[in-house]
Amino acid sequence: MTISTDRVTFTGASGAELAARFDRPAGTPRACALFAHCFTCSKDIFAAKRIASELAAHGIATLRFDFTGLGHSDGDFASTNFSSNVADLLSAVDWMREQGEAPAILIGHSLGGAAVLAAAGDVPEVKAVATIGAPADTAHVVHNFSADLDRIEQDGKAEVTLAGRTFTIEKQFLEDVSKQNLTDRIAGMKKALMVFHSPIDATVGIDNAATIYNAAKHPKSFVTLDGADHLLSRHADASYVAQMVASWSERYVPEAKADASRTQSVTDAFSEGLTSAKVAVAETGGGKFQASIRMGKHGLLADEPEAYGGMDTGPAPYDLLGAALGACTTMTLRMYAQFKKLDLPRVAVTVEHDKVHARDCQDCGEEINSQSGKIDRFERTIHVEGPVSQDVYDKLIEIADKCPVHKTLTHGAAVVTKCEAETV
Repeated sequence: MTISTDRVTFTGASGAELAARFDRPAGTPRACALFAHCFTCSKDIFAAKRIASELAAHGIATLRFDFTGLGHSDGDFASTNFSSNVADLLSAVDWMREQGEAPAILIGHSLGGAAVLAAAGDVPEVKAVATIGAPADTAHVVHNFSADLDRIEQDGKAEVTLAGRTFTIEKQFLEDVSKQNLTDRIAGMKKALMVFHSPIDATVGIDNAATIYNAAKHPKSFVTLDGADHLLSRHADASYVAQMVASWSERYVPEAKADASRTQSVTDAFSEGLTSAKVAVAETGGGKFQASIRMGKHGLLADEPEAYGGMDTGPAPYDLLGAALGACTTMTLRMYAQFKKLDLPRVAVTVEHDKVHARDCQDCGEEINSQSGKIDRFERTIHVEGPVSQDVYDKLIEIADKCPVHKTLTHGAAVVTKCEAETV
């Protein structure tokens, strides 16, 4: 799937021209999303760009924009406040609605997360809301310039330094954030909610996530961003958020729309013949190796690690092969246990892949050890949650070896390759 990024502008709530980027998949998107950035950040902050491009690779067109007075948008930042940010957000919704692409998903980072929570109830098209490191109280943002509060109160405004840049904060900003009631807005928005937060977030504490989650009605979910910083500066953290939002939102975006666009996102780039394939894989155009995988109504990304020139946005091909072996093993063990009426607790399987010299392959048997050169070695470990009888224990490895994918890997398979392309 080829991804494009369009530069657009629209008029904000105060009349200023706001700058935006619209990241789109090829063809008809399965859904549209709107991303709101953090306090004094911009649409071009790493997390915003990464999440938007990843969502586009999953078929979700995503608009990210600069609030009034920030980034490339016009207007005076000093005259803005939380209420004006929410109004700008609703202006962005209006613009998307005029394009026939009203957002079904709202995503907000930090104070932008608070803004989407405040605005969600006023956007009937929105089905799902995701927050990332969001404060539960808009007044939380004041701690960023707490040393300047007396000057702001006394003089009506003051210049403060935030993230190495100078901004003017007016007294009206303090008054506006102090009168917001975000808890009531969360409770009344009637949207599916996913709360992302890092337990080590030094800017917005994890307790904020608990407050937001408790205030929301079901359906709601919490996802911990273990090890992530507030700005999601690591590639893996931003990618993880995008992949989770893409998968989770499919439950709430109308299924008929999602099904049609899943098919279209692949076939626009190539031929209609891909739509009938059980498995279809197409380059996305994002990065060097990223590919979109569609398996019936299911989808995911494949990629290579950054060390190999990829973006690490999805599992590598051998990881997928290992996953197939692991999944087949758990299913085979469960089927056998049910058929034999065995008391088998929950099973997990880990798979490690490596290329080793045949003669050095441990536990591979004489037939393999007699070969020359390197071979692929998959080490499969079966984990059982709870005790089992000795009889069941003795059967686990024997039955695992009967897994069809195991047999395919060990016995070999025929791969017939065809090509559909115009020659010149």
